[in-house]
Amino acid sequence: MGTLSDCQIRGLIADGCVASAMEWGGRQVQPASLDLRIGSVAYRLRSSFLPLESSVSELLPDLSLYSFDIQSSPFLEKGAVYLVPLFESLALPPFLSAKANPKSSTGRLDVFTRVLTEQGDRFDDIPAGYSGKLYLEIFSRSFTLKIHPGLALCQMRFFVDRRFLSDEEMMLRHQQSPLYHFPGEIGQGTRDRIVDGGLYLGVRLLGDPIAGFRARPDAGILSLVPGDSQRATEFWEPIREVSRGELILEPEKFYLFASKAKIRVPLDLAAEMLPFDAAAGELRTHYAGFFDPGFGMSGEGARGVLEVRPHDVPFRVVDGQPVFKLRYERMERPPDLPYGQGIGSSYTHQGLNISRYFINDFNVAEKNAP
Repeated sequence: MGTLSDCQIRGLIADGCVASAMEWGGRQVQPASLDLRIGSVAYRLRSSFLPLESSVSELLPDLSLYSFDIQSSPFLEKGAVYLVPLFESLALPPFLSAKANPKSSTGRLDVFTRVLTEQGDRFDDIPAGYSGKLYLEIFSRSFTLKIHPGLALCQMRFFVDRRFLSDEEMMLRHQQSPLYHFPGEIGQGTRDRIVDGGLYLGVRLLGDPIAGFRARPDAGILSLVPGDSQRATEFWEPIREVSRGELILEPEKFYLFASKAKIRVPLDLAAEMLPFDAAAGELRTHYAGFFDPGFGMSGEGARGVLEVRPHDVPFRVVDGQPVFKLRYERMERPPDLPYGQGIGSSYTHQGLNISRYFINDFNVAEKNAP
C-alpha cells in the first residue's frame, strides 16, 4: 500500500499499464515517478478547460485557435495557453490511481503545467482504472520558450491506497532521524513545526550573498532544446539587499528562494509540497514541489527551492517566515535507485539552485558587483 517506486513503475510499463508512442528513455523512470514527454503537435487555446463529459478531441475544434508542428515551429509565447498530447498513455487497473505535477526544472522556469484526461473533471488527478490518452496544458508566465518533441515537462506518480503520515507519525520519525534541521544556525527555526498533517517550513533570506532570484521582464527566448544553454544573468535578477532579513515581494512577479531548513526524505517515504495556503499569505509557493525518496539523505540534507508568486497585493516576508507546507507519504517499497544515486539527479545537495537549463554565471557576476 502506498506510492509505487521505480521497479514497480517499470513493471507497469512491462505489463502494458503505461504505453508510449515513442521509444522509452533511459532516465525516464525516476525513484518514485515517471517522466511524461510532449508529442509533436501543439494547440494554441483560447482558454484553459476541463473536458468533463466530453473527450478532449471533441472540444479542441472550438477551443483551439490553431495547431502547429513543434518540430518546425518550436516556440511557445509567454502568457499564452497551449495543449500538447503526450506520447504516454494509460491503461490502469482498477486499484491503481495516479497524479501528475511539473518537474522541478519546469517549475523553476515559471512554467505552469497540468495534465488532462479524457472526460476528466480535475487537473493532474488520474482516477483508478483510467484508460486513454494524456494531454498537457502548458502556460509560461515569464519566458517565451523554445521546445522540442519528447521534452519532459511533467512527471507522474502512481498509488495503491495513498497513505500520508499523521502528525504523530511525523514527530516520531523526526525524533528518530530528523526530517529537517538547521546546520550551523543555532536558535533558528523557532517558527517551524509539525501541525495539520505536514511540516510548516520557512524561507531563507539571510546567510548567502544572493538571497533569491527574480525573473527578468525583458528576457529573450529560453531554449529547452538539448544542447542549448543560456546565461542565467540574462533571465534572472539576483536579490542581494536583504540586510535586515525582510523583503517586500511585488504582486505577480516570480521569485526563487531557498527553504531555511535543510530537508531529508527517508527511502521509505516521499514528500509533497502543497501549492497554496491562504492562511500563510496571498502567494503561491511552488509549482512542482515533489521530493523523491532519498532527497537530502546522502548528506546533511538539501534545501527546498520555493517558486513564489505573490497575488493581488505586495507581501512582506522575513527570514524564517513559514510560507510552505510539506507532507510525507509512504512508499509501497523503497526504490532501487534513490534520489541522487546513479540517475543523474539535477539537484542533489542543492541550495538556491536555478533550473538546469541555465549556465549559472552569477558567481562570476558577484565578484564584479559593486
